[in-house]
This record gives sequence, structure tokens and C-alpha cells, in this order.
Amino acid sequence: MDIVGDRSYVEVFGDRIHELPPLLLRDSPPTDRLAKVMKMAGEIVETEEMLPFAVVEDPFVEAELARRRLDLAVNLVDHYQLIIKHWLWGDSVIQWIRQCETTFETCSELHHLLKADLWPHAGRSSFVTLLEDKEIKTEGVELHRAVGLRLAFRQPPPMRCFSNQFLFYLNQTCALTAYETWSSMAPDPVSSLPPERFSFEVVNMNLSLD
Repeated sequence: MDIVGDRSYVEVFGDRIHELPPLLLRDSPPTDRLAKVMKMAGEIVETEEMLPFAVVEDPFVEAELARRRLDLAVNLVDHYQLIIKHWLWGDSVIQWIRQCETTFETCSELHHLLKADLWPHAGRSSFVTLLEDKEIKTEGVELHRAVGLRLAFRQPPPMRCFSNQFLFYLNQTCALTAYETWSSMAPDPVSSLPPERFSFEVVNMNLSLD
């Protein structure tokens, strides 16, 4: 085991660079359901009384309230779309980790590095750290939050499942807590994978399908 600063790294036998499976990203929420999502957002604005209810007879005031309701709904949709983008990233990373496990298990130089425990293996957070060490472009996606959302939700939840509080404030805290709880369950010692010993491609499947 090598120790650099406050990080420890596993020893990988030999000196060759190991090619890992490509990280296949699906990071764009579907656009064909946008009208339905917008309708759900409008319902959240109404049912959660995000604007105080009042009987208004002045058409100008009513128009202003309608505009504010629309702005709130659009804001909710933006937050929801960002949540779904993070979930899609998290799902892509989890699937990539599964494929990396297969690579490690079939390689004599790597298979001893994996510990057998229940999936999703907490020790596999080392692969998330590897993505960070390789400085892959995430386009604003926070990897810990993305994986945390995927750990919390097996499927991307419809907007009706969320409160406005979750969409605005709580989702990031909940996602990070999920990730930190998962990663902290790894048995000691927790060691990083040396980034210079691994290579892989990042393929955006949405761009590939265009």
C-alpha cells in the first residue's frame, strides 16, 4: 500500500496500465414528457400553497399572480430536471462500477483488490474517487450527489413524488447523506485506486444516438 499525503493507494502488481470498461453516460432527461412535468409542477404550486390564496377581482393583479405561479412552476421543473440529470449520471456510474468489477475479477493482477460483500459494495466508492482523480468532465454534475440519488432511488421518481421543499432544498442534503453513509460502511482500510494505472473512455450515449 502506498501513502501519498493523507491518501493511501492500493498496490497494483506489474507496471502496465489497465483498460477499464467505458463509462456510458445517459445524462439528458427526456424532453417528450416536459408538458406533463410542467403540469405536475403547476399542481405542486397550487396544492402546497406556495402562493397565498386570495380572492382577486382585479384582472391586473390576477395576471401578476398567474405569472408568479408560472415562474414558480418553471423553477420547480428546472430543479427537477437537474435532479433527474444527477440520477442518470449516478445510474451510469453504478452500471460502470458493475462492469469494472467484472474486469477486476477476471484479471489476475486486480482480482485480489476486491472484497466480497453485498451489492452495492460500499468499498466500491473507490471507483467514484477514481473518476474524480481522473478529472472527467461532469458538466456541473456532483458525482457524490449523483451516486447518492441513485442509491436512494432505483428508478427516477416522477415529479409528483416530491414536495417543493425536497426540490428546492432537501434533495442535495439527502443525496450526499446517502452517499456518505454508503461509502463510510466500507471496512478499513479504505484505499484509493492509483489513477495513473487505469484508463477508460467516457462516452455520452445521448450524443452517440443523435
